[in-house]
Amino acid sequence: MELPAAEQWLLMDIETVSAAPDYQQLDANWQELWEQKVRWQLPADVSAQDFYAERAAIMAEFGKVVCISLGYFRQEGSTRQLRLKSIAGPNEKEVLEQFVQAVGQLLAARKPYLCRRLLINGLPLPAWLDFQALKPWEVPLLDTLQLWRFGDYKNYTSLHLLASCLGLPSPKTDMDGSMVGKAYWTHQDIDGIARYCQQDVATVAQVLLRLTGQPLLQASQIVAS
Repeated sequence: MELPAAEQWLLMDIETVSAAPDYQQLDANWQELWEQKVRWQLPADVSAQDFYAERAAIMAEFGKVVCISLGYFRQEGSTRQLRLKSIAGPNEKEVLEQFVQAVGQLLAARKPYLCRRLLINGLPLPAWLDFQALKPWEVPLLDTLQLWRFGDYKNYTSLHLLASCLGLPSPKTDMDGSMVGKAYWTHQDIDGIARYCQQDVATVAQVLLRLTGQPLLQASQIVAS
């Protein structure tokens, strides 16, 4: 698959948590809706209540966005830089509004979960996220997983595994995806979540550079704001 020049890439990663700290804090209606949603997905000997802690964050109807990190390439003289920006906080609607504004500015200057959460929060879809009338091959979004599949639609490879396979160093962090919910609900560590999210964006950038045969970034070329 041919990709546009790196200077045209807009890289993105999001971190999500469950809409409530735990199943018990859902009202009766939402508990029932959750049980209906996961009824056929429950592993043996796992209750709907326990499954909420494991899976609610990744379902748009039962989760919320707490951080969106963006990355884009910029040429500074003879040096290519990856610029990183995070939008994070407990108010999901504000995070989404700031995200739409930031991307609009970046596009002027040169993912399904998000679309659903925008609509749930009463926000309109910006034109660059409204893909409902497009054919699959016309959608201008790409997941690194697509570049690694080579037509194998049963294959799933995590970003960490893909980076390791390509000989790229794992981002040094004290957090992984399974810890985001606790970091948010127990420690209110928005800054830590944002750092973790930015590190994932930087890793995606390195993966794409490696897959397209371009020089990798040195640490000094990655600038976080």
